[in-house]
Amino acid sequence: MSETPPARRGKRWLGDEARRVRGPLVAALGAGSVGGALLIVQALVLARLIDRAVFDHQTLHRLAPWLALLAAVFVLRTITVYLGERAASAAALRVKSRVRAALMEHVQALGPAWLAGTDPGELANTVVDGVEALEGYFARYLPQAALAVIVPVAVLALVFPIDWISGLVLAVTAPLIPIFMILIGKGAQALNERQWRKMGRLSAHFYEVLAGLGTLKAFGAGRAEARLVERLSDEYRVSTMGVLRVAFLSSLALEFLATVGIAMVAVLVGFRLLWGDIPFAAGLAALLLAPEFYLPLRNLGQAYHARLAAVAAAERIADILDRPTPPRGGTASFSPAGPVAIEFEDVTFAYEAGKPALAGVGFSLPAGGQLAIVGPSGAGKSTLLYLLLGFAAPDTGRIRVDGRPLAEIDLRDWHRCLAWVPRQPHLFAGTVADNIRLGSPGADDEAIRHAARAAHADGFIDRLPEGFDTPLGEDGAGLSGGEIRRVAIARALLRDPRLLVLDEPTASLDAESEAAVAAALDTLARGRTVVTVAHRLHTVCDADRILVLENGRPAASGRHAELLEASGLYRDLVSAAPAAEPSA
Repeated sequence: MSETPPARRGKRWLGDEARRVRGPLVAALGAGSVGGALLIVQALVLARLIDRAVFDHQTLHRLAPWLALLAAVFVLRTITVYLGERAASAAALRVKSRVRAALMEHVQALGPAWLAGTDPGELANTVVDGVEALEGYFARYLPQAALAVIVPVAVLALVFPIDWISGLVLAVTAPLIPIFMILIGKGAQALNERQWRKMGRLSAHFYEVLAGLGTLKAFGAGRAEARLVERLSDEYRVSTMGVLRVAFLSSLALEFLATVGIAMVAVLVGFRLLWGDIPFAAGLAALLLAPEFYLPLRNLGQAYHARLAAVAAAERIADILDRPTPPRGGTASFSPAGPVAIEFEDVTFAYEAGKPALAGVGFSLPAGGQLAIVGPSGAGKSTLLYLLLGFAAPDTGRIRVDGRPLAEIDLRDWHRCLAWVPRQPHLFAGTVADNIRLGSPGADDEAIRHAARAAHADGFIDRLPEGFDTPLGEDGAGLSGGEIRRVAIARALLRDPRLLVLDEPTASLDAESEAAVAAALDTLARGRTVVTVAHRLHTVCDADRILVLENGRPAASGRHAELLEASGLYRDLVSAAPAAEPSA
């Protein structure tokens, strides 16, 4: 069974990471090698000690030096095992810390445009469980893979001069263990890869269920979803037991082969001792060394499954880290004193080659103007916002801000002068004031209250149990959709932006909440350049200009009254536009 390309990529990535922690791994290997040498010394000393006590009838006083040497070997082996495990754990910890930090940094660099098309549950599973799966590979498998070669070779080098027949048995049976390990491991690798993908899908589903728990409960769909989760969990349990069956089968096969090898050595040594063909000390030393000869190979077989899990996890980690990040912008400073002017010049952008999400988009928006972007789903509205926000760069064409190319402006300066209110604003676990203060971390309480009043949010905030100090759950748990929007608008107001970007600000709101949000948006838009994406077209009828997109291309442009007369697509959008939900 040949390895899949993702598996080969995962192995290459693991090899690159191993080279980064060569120091601790070499230390772990050195400690393991010293421990293997002490193990051989221990077997020889023990064999000599028993031989002199049983056959030479030496007293305890005469045996004291050998006993002291044996005790010293025990102590030294304990120290080497501790140091080896500590070095291997340090290597694994260093890899996990570096990889998790690299993942978080790379995900941030990929930006919201990439995150929008990614399952958050699967991503969380990769960042948490995927990184944790690397520990077994670096802490156990890599050191054990080297020791599985060093220790058996050293044992054979010692056993052959003592008892060549036992050495021959060990040399012949030893290759059977890695052969069976590889044969069984190939099947286990496919199972591990399938199990990892299933775990990613299950994590994504659980995340969606938890995120929509309130909605499911409100519509009485909780029991049906619970049954679905139970069924998926049971399927995952069954597949997990299938992987464990293969793991136990491989362990059983390795233990059986090692036991057969040790038994063969024991039988041959016993008969030759009976016939007097081998000294007792040599036979006992060979017999004591036989289990230690197979021990690194058996440990490698047990750690081999940690390798398979790490390869499956590395596949997804490497896929994320290998994704190209959008350009980070230029270095030119940018600090406008007032509203900014926006200009798109024949902008084209594609997420996949040959499938443009935007093509030939061009428009100009004067400073302080209001632009509304409308169009059917998939027309490229959100993509246009991502380009304007700097989350991605155009493939062709140019975006200008106050006459300057956006690609030359430092993105940090650009982001400081704008505010973005997405379709689903995110509120974090914390107080209402903490969530508003995110717009300007240094703002005082009075500035927060002023922003809330301007966003028409002070009324419902004052009715909360602790006002601005009321704690909220993750994603604004405890507030309605309209209240969450108004908190997000207050956060945007606190930034005092020069450019305001709104993505469907009144979607899924009832009439009362929509009216309150619309009033807040009117306040927020005063004296600022505004770009709005909307499905409810009556919320953008007063825009200075409306741009209609269709299949990523500009279909029409003008004011509301002009488009009603000139554009059939716009008339269709207006007639199909959703109305506000009735108030509860």
